[in-house]
Amino acid sequence: MSRDRFAGRVVFVTGAGSGLGRATAKLFAAEGARVFAVDVDAKGIAETLASIREAAGDAEGGVCDVSSSAAVKSSIARAVERFGGLDVLANVAGIGRTIRFEEIAEDEWNRTLAVNLTGVFHTTQASLPHLLQRPGGNIVNVSSIAGLRGQAYNSHYCASKAGLLNFTRSIALEFASRGLRANCVCPGGILTPLIRNFQPREDFESRLIAYYSPPIDKKMAEPEDVANAILFLASDEAKMINGAGLVIDAGTLA
Repeated sequence: MSRDRFAGRVVFVTGAGSGLGRATAKLFAAEGARVFAVDVDAKGIAETLASIREAAGDAEGGVCDVSSSAAVKSSIARAVERFGGLDVLANVAGIGRTIRFEEIAEDEWNRTLAVNLTGVFHTTQASLPHLLQRPGGNIVNVSSIAGLRGQAYNSHYCASKAGLLNFTRSIALEFASRGLRANCVCPGGILTPLIRNFQPREDFESRLIAYYSPPIDKKMAEPEDVANAILFLASDEAKMINGAGLVIDAGTLA
């Protein structure tokens, strides 16, 4: 595997202020990409950009709430102005938590879909004109195994991730003849700050959530495990992969 697979390419990464998004931005930069990284967390995104630059990577970015169409358009425009184009869109930003269905407030339902699904609509629509101008332009979205099956106490999160998976497939088909690829990774649990939100509560029925963990030694993925899969799907090595949902769950769904 070449360590400069993305030399000269421009990559836009959302949710890059921590966890999987940060790992993804850093790996793209380490492989030669010019990275534009965004997050709602100003401190987190500043730390990510500093880390990439300290490692001699090329990175710009800033604060962006993907649920805001105006904020996304502004950030995409800044990325294109700074780097002269766009080759890869990596939609990593996401929120969620375990909660009983009857406790979900409408505001929380709306916010979950606004970030996890509508946010990807915003970034995709804003970036498409630029991605279509570049050979090998592509999109990699982060869905979840929660988008492939129901999970107790996760109805709003499951709905958003299932919608994202089929959205990705639709984009892959609609733009296949124009040279654009779109794929998803579908991870199980990842050891990031977000995992705290998915810890079961004492009042949850354990028999309904026993399948959340991988069946073999209950290990969860490190952020780099999933980030490496994102880079693979974005690379020329995956040129024949389009509309896929790559499961990364240590056999949980098997």
